[in-house]
Amino acid sequence: MIKVGEVLVSDDIRDKEFVCNLEKCKGACCVEGDFGAPLLEDELAILEEIYPKIKKYLTARGIEEIEKQGTHTVDDEGDLCTPVIGGRECVYAVYDKQGILKCGIEAAYNDGVIDWKKPISCHLYPIRITQKKNFEAVNYHKWHICSPACALGKELQVPVYKFLKDPLIRKYGQAWYDELVHVIETTPKKEKK
Repeated sequence: MIKVGEVLVSDDIRDKEFVCNLEKCKGACCVEGDFGAPLLEDELAILEEIYPKIKKYLTARGIEEIEKQGTHTVDDEGDLCTPVIGGRECVYAVYDKQGILKCGIEAAYNDGVIDWKKPISCHLYPIRITQKKNFEAVNYHKWHICSPACALGKELQVPVYKFLKDPLIRKYGQAWYDELVHVIETTPKKEKK
């Protein structure tokens, strides 16, 4: 583990390689799984506020589900998450002309309609953050649907912490990220036994 401030970072963030490969996975992370993307409490008000602005970026089915379920929901464990359509794709996901699922929220952000990119859990993926009593744990989430991203990351030699530089800075700030990079680059890796 790597400790930066009050955040414990898994060695996998340094050691694993990852670069999203949407041409291969087709945005499967927006459709696979039992529930939508994890949400933070402070993201709920943001979703409520931006919904009227992003509505034109969403599918008719997505809008229908949001009108039924709301802009967020709760999973079986009581955690906040985005609603899904028929147990499948996120209500905020949209297919592009190549059949790749992308985020309607991010499309609105890219067009300058809103100033919030998307839920931090989506922006940080494949990192998942677990809140503990006195610290946060930053872990790499391995999922078979991301094997094309792992292969591309390995080919390009891009570790997770470099691929996710922008969302890590968004979550923890530039100083924290700079410290993470410093610790990673100045601490020798432990030999595997």
